[in-house]
Amino acid sequence: MSFGSRATVARQAYGPACVGIDPHPSLLEAWGLEDDVEGLDRFASTCVEAFAGKVAFAKPQAAFFERHGARGMAVLERTLQDLRHTGTLTVLDVKRGDVDSTAQAYADAYLDDDAPMAADAITVSPYLGLGSLEPFLQTAHKNDAGVFVLALTSNPSGPDVQHARTADGRTVAGRVLDHLREANADAEPMGSFGAVVGATIGSTEEDLDVNGPLLVPGYGAQGGTVADLERLFGHVWDAIIPTTSRGVLAAGPDVASLRAAAAKVNDELGVAGAGR
Repeated sequence: MSFGSRATVARQAYGPACVGIDPHPSLLEAWGLEDDVEGLDRFASTCVEAFAGKVAFAKPQAAFFERHGARGMAVLERTLQDLRHTGTLTVLDVKRGDVDSTAQAYADAYLDDDAPMAADAITVSPYLGLGSLEPFLQTAHKNDAGVFVLALTSNPSGPDVQHARTADGRTVAGRVLDHLREANADAEPMGSFGAVVGATIGSTEEDLDVNGPLLVPGYGAQGGTVADLERLFGHVWDAIIPTTSRGVLAAGPDVASLRAAAAKVNDELGVAGAGR
């Protein structure tokens, strides 16, 4: 099954929420763990126990593993492998972006189904040109994986680039969305190539229907509300994957409490999506 198909099934089975696995130093401390590889490993394994087969999507943030060096990356590799085939799809937040052979190497590292660090989907940056996305899209297609491309992010300086106009008058974000729409053409129930669109961007005149999934960071502790989601994504509700990290992880390290916090998020989103 393509990532788009698997994402649709997972949303229907568990709800749309994506729970971040973000071993930030402050969260390690809050969980009573040391900011070292042992604490990282304990944090990640607890998240796997809590969320595997309980939520549709889990999103490890690679940077918080990378900061611990090779041993930290080994923990990330094991986390991805432990989540595989549990019903929970992994979205590895790496925001890679490069050209030609380097982009292909990143794609092979994270999207090839036989790679040690294979994920169901990854995040990528388009700002080396839309052509730089092709190795990721092609490798994902070959391996039934997914790609989420930065389009409209919530960080304050994002509009400096994303709202800039190209020679044809389109915004950069609009060109990215157009490219994804073309890549997902005729896919059913939806394509495997999605956009990253922040829950707290306020408003947009862009067409967010790319016939693919929309990864929506910023829900919950970062300020995004159900009302924000309804306003921005009401017409594409069945495609959104709202992500939350601190709002759920703050309930740790107790596994039952983590599961309950994730279930609460899905309940909130389920009420909002009822009858659509």
